[in-house]
Amino acid sequence: MLSDIDEWLLPGERLDDLLTHDLRIIQSHEVFSFSMDAVLLSRFAAMPARGKVLDLCTGNGVIPLLLSTRTKAAIDGVEIQPRLADMARRSVRLNGLHERVTIYEGDLRTFHRQSGYGAYDAVTVNPPYLAITGGDRNINKHVEIARHEMHGTLEEIVNACARLVKSGGKVAMVHRPSRLIEIIHSFTRAKLEPKRIRFVHPRAEEAANMVLVEAMRDAKPDVKVLPPLIVYNSKKEYNAELMHIYYGDNPAGKKDHEG
Repeated sequence: MLSDIDEWLLPGERLDDLLTHDLRIIQSHEVFSFSMDAVLLSRFAAMPARGKVLDLCTGNGVIPLLLSTRTKAAIDGVEIQPRLADMARRSVRLNGLHERVTIYEGDLRTFHRQSGYGAYDAVTVNPPYLAITGGDRNINKHVEIARHEMHGTLEEIVNACARLVKSGGKVAMVHRPSRLIEIIHSFTRAKLEPKRIRFVHPRAEEAANMVLVEAMRDAKPDVKVLPPLIVYNSKKEYNAELMHIYYGDNPAGKKDHEG
């Protein structure tokens, strides 16, 4: 790990601890920082012990960093925004992971021309959730690109996943439940058969606000709907499963969160 951290931070950037792991990540209030959906996807996705893994829409590289704690596979990330790709590369180096994790600046829709078809054992993607409409646009260009399908529709993103994952490989996505039917239709049209679905609810009595979907390339239909993941308990604290996802068995992390 590099010693003089300040030399690797640009103006407006900060260095955050990354959950229970001995990892740090470069972030900035000027661009779109990672949130819970990325963390949940990194834990939900099935990972091969070795091989090659790809994260699309990688942003500042949070998912590749977290996946590095779960697999010995080589991990690639693809991000279309130059500033975010640069932040991700520097975070990779800061954590001493540059021999295992590679960040590419590019368009996921054409990345197969560089990587080849079926090059990956597993693909993860936390795509923009919002289709392009006349309203609901953000004046911050980085946030706008992260939230809206400006560089690829949902179907284009799913098709990219299908081109990049090998037969029998898995694709995991986090998205909004309101688009679940569209997600499933896009997956099946691309020969990605949904295998696991899990809804995420803020509280037990509230509707889901996230959905995690994992599909397998060239598989037969057979989907499992997993028990719901409830974020907060009646005391407005993270439920035990969320605490474990964020902090593992680290009691200090739990104390910091609660206090």
